[in-house]
Amino acid sequence: MLSKVYRFFEYAYLVIAVFFAYEAINNWSTERNRAYLFIFFVVVAIFMFFFKRNFRKKMDEGNK
Repeated sequence: MLSKVYRFFEYAYLVIAVFFAYEAINNWSTERNRAYLFIFFVVVAIFMFFFKRNFRKKMDEGNK
């Protein structure tokens, strides 16, 4: 059960990354600095996805 919750939050980070990428594209022509901030958040969200994924897999291996 707990693994399903962790998996949900993994993919929530990808959804957040897509949202921030959309915002970055919308703000690119008007507010370039804000777009860079959104791009930074995209990179952080993708990093968190892979970090949480690796952490969950290590926890699953330890539980077996």
